Amino acid sequence: MTDTWVFLIRENDWDSDAYLPGGPSADLSEDEDMAAHQRFGEAVAALGAKITGSNALQNAKYGGVVTAGADGGEPVYTDAPFTDTNEVITGYYEIECDEATARKIAGLVPSSNAVEWRKVVQFGS
Repeated sequence: MTDTWVFLIRENDWDSDAYLPGGPSADLSEDEDMAAHQRFGEAVAALGAKITGSNALQNAKYGGVVTAGADGGEPVYTDAPFTDTNEVITGYYEIECDEATARKIAGLVPSSNAVEWRKVVQFGS
């Protein structure tokens, strides 16, 4: 049975601005990290799985964390940098495959640290 799995890439934050148009690393054809992701896509296809979505996430300075307020109080917002961790989600892949293949794929995701994979629960149509 084919399910949808999300693979979350957890590693140290990165200089996403360097990859924006005009940045020093904007030419992705020469970037070894990006080449690793290209090879990953080829490996996924070779396993008979299908990547249905993927994105790199910009540096954590472009986001934050919100925690629900206690007893219905105001939410608590925290902007980066986060003092409790030096690792963030830097990107993700969404892939259709069976569970055994998902486990194999998790070990192939390019990352200098950890990859978390989770089965997606489909709600609605």
